[in-house]
Amino acid sequence: MRICSERRRFLFLLPLLFFIPHLLSFLELHRDLTLQDHPNKRSKKFDHLVLGPAAGQGHPDRLQCSGTKALNSTHFPTIPHSANTEDNIHFVTVFTVYNASQDSKVISRSTDVVKVGDASYNKVERSMAVLNVFIDFIQVSMPQSNVIILTNPASDLPIRRDGVAVYPIQGEYSRDTLMLQRIRSYLSFLDARLAEQRRGPKNTDHYIFTDSDMAVVSDLGEIFQKHPNFHLALTFRNNKAQPLNSGFIAVRGTEDGILRAKAFLQEVLKIYSSKFMKASRMLGDQLALAWVVRSNRSFDARKFSKPETFIEEINGVSVLFLPCALYNWTPPEGAGQFHGMPMNVKVVHFKGSRKRLMLESWNFYRSSSSISDMLCLILSSGRTKYDF
Repeated sequence: MRICSERRRFLFLLPLLFFIPHLLSFLELHRDLTLQDHPNKRSKKFDHLVLGPAAGQGHPDRLQCSGTKALNSTHFPTIPHSANTEDNIHFVTVFTVYNASQDSKVISRSTDVVKVGDASYNKVERSMAVLNVFIDFIQVSMPQSNVIILTNPASDLPIRRDGVAVYPIQGEYSRDTLMLQRIRSYLSFLDARLAEQRRGPKNTDHYIFTDSDMAVVSDLGEIFQKHPNFHLALTFRNNKAQPLNSGFIAVRGTEDGILRAKAFLQEVLKIYSSKFMKASRMLGDQLALAWVVRSNRSFDARKFSKPETFIEEINGVSVLFLPCALYNWTPPEGAGQFHGMPMNVKVVHFKGSRKRLMLESWNFYRSSSSISDMLCLILSSGRTKYDF
């Protein structure tokens, strides 16, 4: 009886052995035909904003939005830091252009052109647009601050704006070595500032070195006011491999602050050049930063797991660690866990293809005059991959 039962079961399943492969082949064929009709369906990036629900609803420490209207933001107009103190704050960024003479005169392919709002950009123009929006946000949030652009002397940057200075520094600005050159440019700039500091007494000038794809949305003068004893500040996140982001480095502008910040960055440059040249085009500087910090035996890396500000002495340098959640917040892109935006975020970092979102955000701010509502636009758009 048992043998007969197993034989009947086999005969019942036998047709499925022929049917399932045919079904799978049909599904695969359907998928291939679909991809032929839409060849870029998987890799397609949007050329417009795609708004979705704002993450973080129900979390009391997160920005709450109704569409693009902020409901609980703490971003209110404040008296600029530099109006209350003799200290000045300068934002310093490294920026160069590639193939400028060719790309700015000839647009060879329609795919090289993107449109944001009423403006169309080729590759060089979109980079310049991002740089200008970087400056725009600083002049709104910290209008008394200056912007200094460190660049290749061969670059003819068309920047003619009040409060903006172009500072040429000789070096190797190729794409493969730009991150390495960035640290060298920082050191050259600090050397010049130190010499100026020693020439005579004057107001203290503090420096915040940042990527140019950042939007400063709050006054950062509080960093130097609330923490008067640090020499250099870094931003951190809960990431074991890359806990430190090199896109934001603050330096106290006293002689001692500049000297110690230089010593720290020289050590980072040494480690970068000796251990991480294989990652010289990207991430090498962040890996070197983490190496220098973690090499200090007394440092407890578990502090990176909590988004709370702390100070540590690293090789004789007082380093202020600021959470990326506030001072280097990046809109998530694509899938992944996402718990919204902290209410008191200070800096938004538009990494990678999020630069369209940076331009769109500035356009929205110009029409709304509300930083808080603009942050809701970013929050609702942050999970979408855009075209550049």
